Amino acid sequence: MRSNPKALLARGLPPWTVGLLAGCSGPQSALDPAGPTAASIHLLGMIMYVGATAVTLLVAVLMLVPFLRQRERPVNRTLFLWGGGVALPGVTLLFLVPYVMTTGHETRASTALDRLSIDVTGHLYWWDMSYRRADGLSAASSANELRLPVGEPVELFLRANDVIHSFWVPSLAGKTDMIPGRVNRMVIQADRPGIYRGQCAEYCGLQHSLMLLDVVAMPRPEFDTWLAGAAQPAQEPATPQLREGRALFVDLGCGTCHAVRGVSEGRLGPDLTQVGSRRIIGAGTLPGGIGNIAGWIVSAQHLKPDNAMPSYDQLEGPQLRALAAYLESLK
Repeated sequence: MRSNPKALLARGLPPWTVGLLAGCSGPQSALDPAGPTAASIHLLGMIMYVGATAVTLLVAVLMLVPFLRQRERPVNRTLFLWGGGVALPGVTLLFLVPYVMTTGHETRASTALDRLSIDVTGHLYWWDMSYRRADGLSAASSANELRLPVGEPVELFLRANDVIHSFWVPSLAGKTDMIPGRVNRMVIQADRPGIYRGQCAEYCGLQHSLMLLDVVAMPRPEFDTWLAGAAQPAQEPATPQLREGRALFVDLGCGTCHAVRGVSEGRLGPDLTQVGSRRIIGAGTLPGGIGNIAGWIVSAQHLKPDNAMPSYDQLEGPQLRALAAYLESLK
């Protein structure tokens, strides 16, 4: 179900109606399924919404019966009690529960040797992605962005590094909890290319609402090209400013927390090898781009209090521009 606000306004619909219908679309809508699991959950939701409406109307009608019948004909309260209170819920649950138990079975599909597998770890407050590769090749890492080949089931192994998190991409699948000390598994699939919004669905701390991720679904050839590039070291800086930025990255100790392949191997914070190509930084705090990267460097604690990134507000203008330009060049 997709709704274009401009198109709805052009049809003459009231603004409040447009606002409601616009919420049915977008990158984070459970009403716009883009995968088999989300589609089965969406169908279950429609059945329950329609069923709840029908039951509500039935109960309302039955409540009016005593007022509409003649007084000399008493209402059979036993029939109401056993029919409406026992038989109706019993029959409804008899059919609904088995169906609910089979909904979303795609997320529990069996393991396949040729299936892409990704380790996803939740941190306070960001996501770490590690793509397992065949033939014993080293894994390729990313952060706050999950890339998938279109039309293929992908196996996710979900972990939590600190507290309980929950992985949820409404347009693609239901949520699965991530519990410290355990590995939970789910299978996810995107049936059409696009960018879908995911988030942590279990309250994990002050910045829980700013623990987002992008899920980028792309054709298999494009995904293979991206994955091969993601496993390569970062390119050498091409200009003096970028070389100064890389030197600052090393001298300031950024590599203690952040990995940039070929430059540093830090794992306490997000992998920055391709940070310049991401749509969001700070796990959804800001859109990507050199200006926002610079703002994040100097004001991380102001923009997202209680996250693990300190604010480097001691940098001078030329240093900040060089460091931000270097990070923006990592693609």
